[in-house]
Amino acid sequence: MPNLKEIRSRITSVGSTMQITSAMKMVSAAKLKRAQDAITQMRPYSNKLTDLLQSLSSSLDGSENNQYSESREVKKLLIVSITSNRGLCGGFNSYIIKSVKSIIEKQNKNSNVEILSIGKKSSEHFTKNGFKMFSVHDEVYNDLTFENISKIAETIINKFLSKEFDRVVLVYNQFKNAATQIIMNENYLPIDNTAKESTQTADYIFEPNQTEIVKELIPKSLKTQLFKAVLDSHAAEHGARMTAMHKATDNAAELKKELTLTYNKARQAAITGEILEIVGGAEALNN
Repeated sequence: MPNLKEIRSRITSVGSTMQITSAMKMVSAAKLKRAQDAITQMRPYSNKLTDLLQSLSSSLDGSENNQYSESREVKKLLIVSITSNRGLCGGFNSYIIKSVKSIIEKQNKNSNVEILSIGKKSSEHFTKNGFKMFSVHDEVYNDLTFENISKIAETIINKFLSKEFDRVVLVYNQFKNAATQIIMNENYLPIDNTAKESTQTADYIFEPNQTEIVKELIPKSLKTQLFKAVLDSHAAEHGARMTAMHKATDNAAELKKELTLTYNKARQAAITGEILEIVGGAEALNN
């Protein structure tokens, strides 16, 4: 059994850790509220824009009118891996990394796969392990705005239109609630121009014409889609970290309780031992 000094030192250490995890939980809770508000406000706009785009583009015939939906043999694949810049959020980042590796393993051996990384955890892992990196964008979380994400989206779109990539996939955590994140493997390009079934038929008036409107909407929709994915991941990160820190705090409290009980037992045993020594010494003197 460890001595009393060692147990006291461990109790102090666990107490300090518990204070840190509790503080991190509170910080993540505050950041989660802002991130959750951002993605909640973004989703209806993004979903409506996507539905409208699909409804319009589904009636366009041929890739000449809609080159964004041109389906090609996948010889060059770009995976957009969206993780966080920081750890201490459970399996949030590792699940994305595993999902990206799974997609790569399923590709034909002749396929050329590159990774566009958003988040240090993704870029550090894939760079260290020799994966082919297209570009790294760890700085976006320093100033998470639509304008900054749009620049990344424009690069991806241009590379697809110039046929440097035949398919682009987004891999990220979708925010459901503070305790639940859903791994998304979302097709980004080519776009799916199949309109969703609807019981209502929308009667649109096109000005100047449907083709021009779709060409203007597609880039904007793709930028919005990527921005929504990053916002989803950002909110999911804070939810995962808050949950992880909550569990860590509870575990630290339980460990501190067990150590305190062990300390009290050890102290009682030490006191009992000293009393027995005193009694034994007194009996020896009497004899």
